[in-house]
Amino acid sequence: MKIIVSTVKTVYAKKALICEVSAMKYNKVILLNNGIECCLRNGMEYDGQAVFDNFNLTHGETDYLLTYPDENCFDVMQESQFLKEKSESKNEIEIVAVVDNVVVGTAGIEAVGKKYKIRHRAELGISVAKEFWGLGIGQALTTACIECAKAAGYVQLELNVVAENARAISIYKKAGFVEYGRNPIGFNSRSAGFQEVIYMRLEL
Repeated sequence: MKIIVSTVKTVYAKKALICEVSAMKYNKVILLNNGIECCLRNGMEYDGQAVFDNFNLTHGETDYLLTYPDENCFDVMQESQFLKEKSESKNEIEIVAVVDNVVVGTAGIEAVGKKYKIRHRAELGISVAKEFWGLGIGQALTTACIECAKAAGYVQLELNVVAENARAISIYKKAGFVEYGRNPIGFNSRSAGFQEVIYMRLEL
């Protein structure tokens, strides 16, 4: 099994993790709970259509994500450009989970901001197609983002999750995230009304 994570200002090798001076890169093949291989790698410019389709699919399958498919602010070309920029970034990344040449999930880390007081913080976002829930992809993507956040030099990784999303909360807690607050009306669902949102953080 090969894992490659590379980023700027960090050069070290520990077990299977390799960091070197360059844009952040990630590539790992995992075996899912059903015995099928899944490749976790950087989303690239040529993945624009596949990631666009996956976004619309995943955001229509669950009410736990921030946006609905009709609120997607990207078209395919913009998605491709977004992926190109992330693939060239030294401190941000978008990772795709690929099964049988199909993008079935995505995850990424983004800087909270560039100002000195907050540039030690990054945000994590993740989504997986419902057909592939329960196979270990969510956990693997979470782990990948943690590895990348560490390699980029972040001190804290943050996320928010709907309180009813027990599956996701279990994954995050297993990875070491802890709750630090709640917003009882954080989301306003079109079908369920107000949803409580939990804020979680992980010190790296």
